Amino acid sequence: MKGGRVVRALVALLAGWTVLYEAEIGPLHSLLDGPVFHKPGYWAVITTASVLTLARARLLRGRERVAWALIGVGSLCWSVADIYWTLVLADRKVIPVPSISDIGYLAFYPLVFAGLCLLLRERVPNAPRTLWVDGLTAALAAGAMSAAVVLQAVLKTVGGNPLGVATNLAYPIGDLILLSVVVASFALRGWRADRTWTLLGLGIVLFWIADSYYLITVADETYVYPSLFDNGWTACLVLFAAAAWQPARGVARAEDRGAARFTLFPLAFASLGLGLLVIAALGSLNPIAVVLAAASLLTVFARLSLSLRENASMLSSSRREALTDSLTGLGNRRALTRDLERVVSGEDEPAVLALFDLDGFKHYNDSFGHPAGDALLQRLGAKLGAHVSRSGRAYRMGGDEFCVLLPLRDDADRTAAVAASTLSEHGDGFDVTCSFGAIALPLEATEAEEALRLADQRMYAHKHGGRTSARSQTRDVLLRALWERHPDLGEHLNGVAALAESVALRLELAGEELEHVRHAAELHDVGKMAIPDAILDKPGPLDENEWGFIRRHTIIGERIVAAAPALRQVAALVRASHEHWDGSGYPDGLAGADIPLGARIVAVCDAFDAMIADRPYRVGMQPELALAELERCAGSQFDPRVVTAFAETWAAQAAVRSAA
Repeated sequence: MKGGRVVRALVALLAGWTVLYEAEIGPLHSLLDGPVFHKPGYWAVITTASVLTLARARLLRGRERVAWALIGVGSLCWSVADIYWTLVLADRKVIPVPSISDIGYLAFYPLVFAGLCLLLRERVPNAPRTLWVDGLTAALAAGAMSAAVVLQAVLKTVGGNPLGVATNLAYPIGDLILLSVVVASFALRGWRADRTWTLLGLGIVLFWIADSYYLITVADETYVYPSLFDNGWTACLVLFAAAAWQPARGVARAEDRGAARFTLFPLAFASLGLGLLVIAALGSLNPIAVVLAAASLLTVFARLSLSLRENASMLSSSRREALTDSLTGLGNRRALTRDLERVVSGEDEPAVLALFDLDGFKHYNDSFGHPAGDALLQRLGAKLGAHVSRSGRAYRMGGDEFCVLLPLRDDADRTAAVAASTLSEHGDGFDVTCSFGAIALPLEATEAEEALRLADQRMYAHKHGGRTSARSQTRDVLLRALWERHPDLGEHLNGVAALAESVALRLELAGEELEHVRHAAELHDVGKMAIPDAILDKPGPLDENEWGFIRRHTIIGERIVAAAPALRQVAALVRASHEHWDGSGYPDGLAGADIPLGARIVAVCDAFDAMIADRPYRVGMQPELALAELERCAGSQFDPRVVTAFAETWAAQAAVRSAA
């Protein structure tokens, strides 16, 4: 920091010296025109300024270091060229074109141009496309003006040897490019500038003025050395050095840029281009100025197109966000109200409105934390959305409340019960289900608020109807006992239960039937608690006596589950869960439709989960191979209709997983 202050003070001293010396006015002129303050002093100023710029580059890293090194080398090339010009060429009557000084002078342009572009890339990494177009508009308009003013004068004197012509034209073209870059840099920064870019811009503008005056007066044969305008070259190098030692500043955010500034400057540069075209129509301008001016107007049309597209995209995004729940991606309450109005007014077909409120979610949140709770809401919302996606729409009202609108093609309560079954998740230590209330529209309500109020009343009547029964409590006790006895079964049972519930939904089971299937899937292996571990964990094939033990586990499971009267129907499904469609299963040799549908569903899901799971003695199958095996055994071991429903369910879930 201390070194930086010293350097900035030195830059300020150089700037002050430049003003006093180059002004050459009043009594100061006689004092500063001595041997110490004349040419050697001037050379010291421009050389020191160039060295200071290079010194700053040594303290930086990355693109900033390369950028300032290029600008510093460009300044040094110009300084050496000017020292040579004042020492050797200035007093000659005829100065050769090109000369040795021209090499240094012209090297200044590409080096500074490259440095400015690198600096701009580092300081403005993510400018929006509209700002890039603004920058191009400004650059083209500024270039057109430079071409109209300076290049027009130089072109009048073009003649002689081709190399001399190229050299004379290189200066105004180089000035045009640098001026365009600095104007474009201000546009890319949202028409705001920190001290670095203000000093760089001022330096290049002064350089352009000095060069333009020199080129025009040389073309008119009125140039007198030295000239007041010569100060622009010196000031440019000093300002470059001052800019190099300024701290980097961030770019103002898009939302901080004033609307007037965002539109005024592009319109001003477009007007400049239009004015030059008018002048070209009334008089004569060189082709370069005309082309650049026309191009500046074309970029305004491009900017207008981009702005319209961005505004349309923002409007569409705003509308979508206004109607979408940010956590689940479902519709929000505003979207529901809009859709309800269409249904109750008769604009849309009759529908079932169902409201859902999660049961057990607070306990889940308290046990696992709010991030886990949000993740659960996302999963349940995705399941509900996938379930209704073909015919209706799902919404999240807020908190743990969800809602659906479905076509009225069945009893409203049955439709709601099927949808409600997707809003459940069970695991070790938690059981999340939902209560629901449903009404038929517009049969039961003719206003949106009335419909919501009635559905809400029915939902809370359902919630307070004693839904948490001995059945759920007994099931939890049995599952806990099974998991304590065989911890490795927990994941298998959860997987089978989730698959069985999804297949049952596809087969249009609902209400208690659906609940029985899920519970049977969770408890179908409970009888294994009575099987010795030596048999369950045996890696090789079982003998006949051991198979006898295994075949008894469904009977034992039935006895355990049936001990709870509320689970007697579930117990029957557990007993039949290993029966085969062709009658070759156990324990009763049931066949075909004599096997309860719930047991047939559990059998298919149990077999699939067992095939894809890894075991100590084998690696699990790929799901595609397991599906092929189910289809091969359809009609013998498994119910073909259940296998088809399972394959469709698995494919739908795979599509949801890949989309996520």
